[in-house]
Amino acid sequence: MLNFYQEIKLLPEEEIPIHFLWSKVYQQIHLGLVEMQDDQGRVPIGVAFPEYVQGGRSRLPADDDALASRSTEKFGILGGKLRLFAEHEATLSQFNASHWLARLSDYVHCTSIRPVPEKLVGYATYQREQPKASKERLARRYAKRHTLSYDAALTCYQPLTQKPLTTPFIRLESLSGGQRFCLWIKKTAVEKPSKGDFGSYGLSALATVPDF
Repeated sequence: MLNFYQEIKLLPEEEIPIHFLWSKVYQQIHLGLVEMQDDQGRVPIGVAFPEYVQGGRSRLPADDDALASRSTEKFGILGGKLRLFAEHEATLSQFNASHWLARLSDYVHCTSIRPVPEKLVGYATYQREQPKASKERLARRYAKRHTLSYDAALTCYQPLTQKPLTTPFIRLESLSGGQRFCLWIKKTAVEKPSKGDFGSYGLSALATVPDF
């Protein structure tokens, strides 16, 4: 059971839009989780996005005025909050989110570590979705075939048969090769909790996190 959580609220500004801030914040969270993973790449912390909106809904909840004007008719969004969950309070204390986000302290607010409330909406899994033919993957292949930089290929290459995804994503940079890529995050609501392993992005296809 994931008994404790810590919430991180993003504070975007006009010159620092929320999608750019998500890239910086989640890159740091990933770095911290990599430090905690075991020999099999498992980490004891799972993530959730409490303002996540599935693609296909018409609009965000009305109480979020800053984002409610954005249509989500076609595309889902992550919102502006991230929750970190762990079984033990000490695990979140050891992770020390404030440390990893120190250089972004003007643009994020970290709450104290709190017990998960007894009353829940349900449970959810957040897993990585890897499209078979994303624009990023096709652009990398195009760049290799035509001796272009990745950025140039991403700008000029427009695949004709690509189906648009409605899943929200965060643009990150690979720690090994330095390549930029999109981390597509899919949420699935479930009624009962289930155990499983979280990876270095805090995501899992099997392990659930509390939804509230």
